[in-house]
Amino acid sequence: MCLAAALAGCAPLPVERAEASCLRDAELASGPRGQVTMGVAGGGGRSSGAIGSVELNISSDYLMGRDPSDVFNRCVLRRSGQMPTRSLADQPGWRG
Repeated sequence: MCLAAALAGCAPLPVERAEASCLRDAELASGPRGQVTMGVAGGGGRSSGAIGSVELNISSDYLMGRDPSDVFNRCVLRRSGQMPTRSLADQPGWRG
């Protein structure tokens, strides 16, 4: 009950802000994103040797084979209550 009351007080985002924030969802729907970092720590002792990390982001939309444009449209509608003013392909920053 408290959660419903808290959510009811949240105003929808302006459609332009929703479009900007939904680009990430669309990017992840088009394919996994990630990075690999590798290096060598020097100095001798216990702190020397190879170091590395892997970060991989995969969305359920990608796994389900959803169209990134549909993901974008649904996200904007959910966050702003309005359809996008421009298609995903026309959004600044879209790298599809």
